[in-house]
Amino acid sequence: MKRSATPRQSGAAPRAARAPAKPHAPVTEKTPRGGARSQQTRMGSRLRAWGRHHRAMALDSLFRLVRYPLGNLLTMLAIAIALVLPAALWLTLDSAKLLDAELDESASLTVYLDMGIDAAQAARIEEAVSADGGVAQTRMISPEQGMADFQQSLGIDDTLAGLDDNPLPASIVISPQDVEPAAMAELAERLEGVTGIDEVRVDLAWVERLRHLAALGRRVALALGVLFGFGVLLVVGNTIRLSVESRRREIEVVMLIGATHAFVRRPFLYSGAWYGAGGGLLALGLLALGNHWLSLPVAALAASYGASFTLPQLDVTGSTILLSCSTLLGWLGAWLAVTRHLSSIRPR
Repeated sequence: MKRSATPRQSGAAPRAARAPAKPHAPVTEKTPRGGARSQQTRMGSRLRAWGRHHRAMALDSLFRLVRYPLGNLLTMLAIAIALVLPAALWLTLDSAKLLDAELDESASLTVYLDMGIDAAQAARIEEAVSADGGVAQTRMISPEQGMADFQQSLGIDDTLAGLDDNPLPASIVISPQDVEPAAMAELAERLEGVTGIDEVRVDLAWVERLRHLAALGRRVALALGVLFGFGVLLVVGNTIRLSVESRRREIEVVMLIGATHAFVRRPFLYSGAWYGAGGGLLALGLLALGNHWLSLPVAALAASYGASFTLPQLDVTGSTILLSCSTLLGWLGAWLAVTRHLSSIRPR
């Protein structure tokens, strides 16, 4: 009698009859495309939020300035006054450079020839002088022309008409290549050795004085520019300091909830930039007003000396530089004031 299979044995056969399980395919790790896209989206969102916050803070700081127009206008006027003086010195130096260029063009040496030299000999001497490397241009003055110019300058046309002989020699007016005093003195020394030249006259004193005055003016302008720049920093810094103190509780609250120093500093930086830009615009207006007020007296004074002179004005480049410097000084003054005060605020 055969034994009947036990349930465990009967169940074993069907399990053994099952098809063997297929081996799992090797799993390859793939970077999900969605992960990179989400990272880019998060970065783009952060940039957009950063830009929105900057715009909001710029507008909010501008509205706060407009809310109290009188006090803020006085602050901008103080900044403008501090900027007008360096800008006026800058314009004065520009006009001095133009005057210096004209004087450089008029700088010359006068070569007096020996008495009794005829026109042909004078022409040969002029050719020899022109061949020198330090000579840019020459102009011959005959004795007759020299006498006529002398009479016209003194207004004594008839007084010297009775002279038997012309006491003036022929002369050559030389425009040098280099108007530096040392170069002109060296050129005069070389020309004195040319045969037929009696004397070389050059006045170097006024050239040296002009160089010293120009150097002094540049240093004074630089010193005053730095000094008044510090004045702008102090004006903006003091104003921003008062603004920080008035909003101290608000700053402590936002720092308690995790605001960074950059977040807290941002609206005050825009306020400082607005102060600087407003002061720069007022400075441009004051410069234009002063130019219009002084132009007629300066023109009349120049006309009395037989010259024409107009006061220089700031062009587009100069106005842009002035506005950029004033805005940057306002921003820097605000940054210094806020950074100093944020280090002393301890939210609790």
